[in-house]
Amino acid sequence: MEINAKSSDRNLLLEFSGELDHHGARNSLREVEMAIDAALPKTLVLDMSGITFMDSSGIALILRAQQRMQLLDGSVLVCNVPPQARRVLDAAGIGRLVTIR
Repeated sequence: MEINAKSSDRNLLLEFSGELDHHGARNSLREVEMAIDAALPKTLVLDMSGITFMDSSGIALILRAQQRMQLLDGSVLVCNVPPQARRVLDAAGIGRLVTIR
C-alpha cells in the first residue's frame, strides 16, 4: 500500500495505490493520521483510484480519518472508488458517514 499526500490551502489529498488489506492497514492508518496532524486540513480527500483490492481494513481507515477530521471540524470526501472497493463500502453503509463520489 502506498499513499501520496498533497496539501494546499487547508485541503489534504491522499492518493492510495495497491491493496488496502489487513497487512498494510496498520502502516496506512499511521500515515493517514500523521498526514492529517501535519496539514490540519478542513477538507480531506481520499482518492481511491489506485486501490486494487480492499477489505474491511479500508472501512477502518476511512472511519479513523473521519474521526480525526471531526476533531478538526472538517469533512471527508472519498472519491474514485473502484467497483470492488465500492461494494465493500456500500455493504458497510459508509456513505451515510462520509461523502463518496
